[in-house]
Amino acid sequence: MSVKIRLQRHGKKQKPFYWIVAADARAKRDGRFLEKLGTYNPNTNPATIELNLDQAVQWLHNGAQPTDTARAILSYKGALLKHHLDGGVRKGALTQEQADAKLEAWIKEKAGKVDAKKETLTKAQKDAKAKALKAEQAANEKRINAAAEALKAAEAPEVIEEEVAEVAAEETATEEEVAEVAAEETATEEVVAEVTEEEAAPAEEAAAEENNEETEA
Repeated sequence: MSVKIRLQRHGKKQKPFYWIVAADARAKRDGRFLEKLGTYNPNTNPATIELNLDQAVQWLHNGAQPTDTARAILSYKGALLKHHLDGGVRKGALTQEQADAKLEAWIKEKAGKVDAKKETLTKAQKDAKAKALKAEQAANEKRINAAAEALKAAEAPEVIEEEVAEVAAEETATEEEVAEVAAEETATEEVVAEVTEEEAAPAEEAAAEENNEETEA
């Protein structure tokens, strides 16, 4: 029986989640399998991979053939390296202790690279958030300034109308004062005319009497 190490799809639509399984090559992709070896979640960054390293290597020893994607995952987790080192131990090229030391050193180096990538991603996310926050603050300040200018522009005509109304009121008051002065002058002229008539009346009477006396003489 030919065995393949491959991915079996699970998860929701557009959010796939995979099981890493050893299955009969004749079985359907998402059908029956012989053993579950781990999980692969591509929805995280970096992708989350859980793998039973010893069981995966054992299936490789037994001749199981991984698919391209499964091979990349096995290589990423060190299963292919361990399979290769175990072959060297069987051939006597190196001892088991040497093989284990090489594998451990490789795993530590790989973990360091993964941690460095996570730190870089975290820093990039923080920088992106800080940039977005700064842009949002700038946009808010711009909107506030625009609103203040619009309010100031709306208040300006009202101030001008109030000033015009004050000037018009002052002009009206001045005209009323001028009219009052003119009325007072007119009244004064009328009084002067009346006094003049009263003073002229006795003089006319005296002149008339003199004329009468001369006529009688």
